[in-house]
Amino acid sequence: LQEAIEILRGPIGSAVTLGILREVEGEPQEVIVSLERAVIRVTSVKHEMLPHGIGYLRISQFQNRTGPDLIKAISNFQSQGEFNGLILDLRNNPGGVLSAAIEVTDAFINGGLIVSTKGRDEFLDSKYEATNETILADQPIVVLINGGSASAAEIVAGALQDHRRAIVVGTRSFGKGSVQTVMPLRGEGAMRLTTSRYYTPSGRSIQALGVSPNIIVEQPKRKSADSEEEESRRNRSEADLRGALSNDSLSEDEIQQIEADRLKAENAAKLREDDYQLAYAIDILSGLSAIAIQN
Repeated sequence: LQEAIEILRGPIGSAVTLGILREVEGEPQEVIVSLERAVIRVTSVKHEMLPHGIGYLRISQFQNRTGPDLIKAISNFQSQGEFNGLILDLRNNPGGVLSAAIEVTDAFINGGLIVSTKGRDEFLDSKYEATNETILADQPIVVLINGGSASAAEIVAGALQDHRRAIVVGTRSFGKGSVQTVMPLRGEGAMRLTTSRYYTPSGRSIQALGVSPNIIVEQPKRKSADSEEEESRRNRSEADLRGALSNDSLSEDEIQQIEADRLKAENAAKLREDDYQLAYAIDILSGLSAIAIQN
């Protein structure tokens, strides 16, 4: 890995050519790309409003600005009117700054333990509590995790799960629940030593076990063209038949509303082709929103 990094790095503005092995139409194939070297500035929080008034918020890693950026994104959702739930995407999030993970969790709960650490000696033990202030107290939350969710991402998912504040969906997280301390040595050396472990509010250790989702959802493999054609034939309806009767019992406005609602559902369903786990999360929040409207 270190050798590969050294080859990839170079002066800003210079070019580097990569050969990437990826799946193309079901077969492994080398794809050649040319990139221009530049300074990479990672934005840790990305957000957008999805159909049915569902906010989607992805945290790629936890940085010093993650907490304020998350609060700004949620405020943006709230200003748009219809806001029925939040999807917090922590998939492939390797962790980062612990204080940022605490700020994110604190935004969703109004008190109680967020995470604790326990070491061999009691003086290493610590607890991090939530404040009474929260920016999102009512709307339901779905947290997406997978095997690439680690450390601070697991702390957030585990805390929201233990407080029953969110439904965790996806696959088991990485299981990085240990705390390392850097100890200087004589000369210019240092040693990084594992000194304690993280525990969720209920006392679960994340180490090696990870966070287990409330609902396990794997990302399925893509369907072949033949199977998609067969599925299209099976999904024909009465309206597709020659000489079918039209529905004249509804007004034009009612028909337009039905078509608009169906279009929303179809757009959400299309996500299953690209991101089945995200589509599943949308289905959960859409269902909870429908029940809330009826009640």
